[in-house]
This record gives sequence, C-alpha cells and structure tokens, in this order.
Amino acid sequence: MKLYDLLFEAKQTNDKFEEFAETRGKGAAKIASTAEEKGGLALLTWHHFKVKAAYYRKATAGKFDVDSAKKEFTETLKGISLDMTAIEFQREVGRLEVLGELIIRDKKGK
Repeated sequence: MKLYDLLFEAKQTNDKFEEFAETRGKGAAKIASTAEEKGGLALLTWHHFKVKAAYYRKATAGKFDVDSAKKEFTETLKGISLDMTAIEFQREVGRLEVLGELIIRDKKGK
C-alpha cells in the first residue's frame, strides 16, 4: 500500500462505521499475518496488530459500545508504562490505537 492510498483511505468518511471497521480490520489482519510469517523481531508487530482483531470484529458486527470503549481507552492509557515487557507494550499500544481510532470514527457518525 502506498502513502497516497493510506491518505486517501483516511480522508474517506462516506463509508458506514461498520464498513470502516471491516476495512481497517482487514488491513490489520494482513499486517499481523505478514509479521507472523517473518517471525523474529517482527513478532512485536504481530502482537501490536493481533490485539486489534477482536475490536474490529465487534465494530464490524455493529456491537461497538463507545461508552465502554472510552472507559477501556482511559484504563489502557493509564496502564501503559516503561516497566512493561516489549510484548506487553506492543499489545497495549495496539489496543489503545484501535480503541482511539474507533471512538474518533464513531464521533463522525455511523
């Protein structure tokens, strides 16, 4: 995917929330799969993107609860620290990203 494509995707706001989540979920799954195949240090990337799958599936199914997500976002943000392992850090930052992304997208309307 080229930078132009990423920017174009970010600008599109006519798609429904569920379609947005499905598209983002497919992208995250592809990145996770590629990272898993590479192995080694790329597994940190796998942890980062793998955690996002459940959130995208939930949003795609129309079961995203923005109030619950906001609480989880705040709890996740508070829990991130430099005392974590690299894997824990990647998982929690991935969780923070997907929650923030879906909350922000939800504000634009479903």
